[in-house]
Amino acid sequence: MTVLTPERAASVPAPARTGTPAPRRRGRAGLVLAAPFAVLLTATVLVPIGYALYLSLFTDRLSGLGFSGPAQAFIALGNYADVVTDSAFHASLGNVALFVLVHIPIMLGLALVLALLVDSAVVRLRRLWSLAVFLPYAVPTVITGLIWAYLYSPNSGLTALLPFDPLGKTGILPSIVNIATWQWVGYNMIIFYTALQAVPRDVLEAARADGAGGFRTAVSIKVPMIRPTMFVALVFTVIGSLQLFTEPLVLRGFTGSVTSTWSPSLYVYEAAFIANDYGRAAAASVLLALVSALLSALVMRLSNRRSR
Repeated sequence: MTVLTPERAASVPAPARTGTPAPRRRGRAGLVLAAPFAVLLTATVLVPIGYALYLSLFTDRLSGLGFSGPAQAFIALGNYADVVTDSAFHASLGNVALFVLVHIPIMLGLALVLALLVDSAVVRLRRLWSLAVFLPYAVPTVITGLIWAYLYSPNSGLTALLPFDPLGKTGILPSIVNIATWQWVGYNMIIFYTALQAVPRDVLEAARADGAGGFRTAVSIKVPMIRPTMFVALVFTVIGSLQLFTEPLVLRGFTGSVTSTWSPSLYVYEAAFIANDYGRAAAASVLLALVSALLSALVMRLSNRRSR
């Protein structure tokens, strides 16, 4: 065994460090992996939002006798003031508010009941039943609207079974609610059913051992344990409901009860592609996005408070 004296130990050179420190390498690897997402986020989300904000501050005005065509003029918040004071925009918000109040409880409640039935032993052929309920979601929304528009027509015979005209002024809202519920209930049922499959089975067995029946187990154990999933589904449903567009657009060709500004999305469509007022359309889009963000934040806040 060789023993180094202090003088000899001092003369031994320290090993040279090679390469980049591990934390720095991991940081660079993370940036490389996040770069594609950052590029896509910037190109598909941030840039369109910025361009919409830019368009909302301008409008097209004719200069002189108008022979040179419209010129873009900066009007600051003028488009926002026009949209906020427009009675057609107020009516579209009212229609969507009624749609949200009727559609969301019915659709999510029905999806939850179907998911609980499929998760229990009540329903046989679970996969076939799940596929049958989920199938309307696979149908494009335009095709769904055309199918129901034909069923709502006076020649189909369905109107004779209803106490109201589904394409009339008072029946158009329930008709649109029915179309949206028929298409989206299966999608949310699959989400709830997947969450129910994650409920610990020992908890359910303990409830049965304590004498809890199927209804008591579903209400007191299953539903509370999938409450976070239910709130997430509620947030996405609220956002999607505020963007209601295809259903009223399709039914508009079959009835005069749906105006060109029946929903906020139709209002934006009419302003941009019918009136060619891109500034007003951009301002209405920004306001609709703000309303969606505020409602989503409110729902998430209620969810966090309920979880506590």
